[in-house]
Amino acid sequence: MARYTGPVCRICRRYGEKLMLKGDKCVSKCTLDRRPSPPGEQKAGRRRKLSDRALQLREKQKARYSYGVLEKQFVAYYEDAVRRPGVTGQNLVRLLEMRLDNVVHKMGFADSLKQARQLVRHGHIVLNGRRTDVPSAATKAGDTIGWHATSKKSEYFKVAKEAMSGKNIPAWLNVDREQMTGRVVSPPAVGEVPGTFDPAVIVEYYSR
Repeated sequence: MARYTGPVCRICRRYGEKLMLKGDKCVSKCTLDRRPSPPGEQKAGRRRKLSDRALQLREKQKARYSYGVLEKQFVAYYEDAVRRPGVTGQNLVRLLEMRLDNVVHKMGFADSLKQARQLVRHGHIVLNGRRTDVPSAATKAGDTIGWHATSKKSEYFKVAKEAMSGKNIPAWLNVDREQMTGRVVSPPAVGEVPGTFDPAVIVEYYSR
């Protein structure tokens, strides 16, 4: 299955809630606020009630779109979460949150996850002092994230630095807004991750 490249607002309308796929723009300017109905032609009459399986699939798809991963990647994350000690659903969320592109976004270096992925792919980001262009690279507690020396001369870097003052950084990350560097303090706790999907329902989906 290829990565979705269409209008992301259609995804939020499909599921009837903001998945923050455009980052900060979803707060101030969201299509869902103006057009809350699902995309496509609407048939007259009462909508059919979703089955338990359909509800489980819905949660899984919301998680996939929220982190921008393909189905094969998502299954790999789930299988990794199952092998780890602890609650599978919580392990799954931590694995997704600790992706490099997501950490770059949460540190405020990018306005959206899509933008953060682009920064990584273009080699603007360094992980522990080494340039990496793999958005799915796994980070861990103690890792440092910063900008490549040549990228600090770009116009985007200047704009991103100016916008840092208005960014809310999660407690599990430590960011030096002046130097534009950050460190992963620890894996995120359950309550530190905004809930747009239910990980327990996703575990039920794959457990059947």
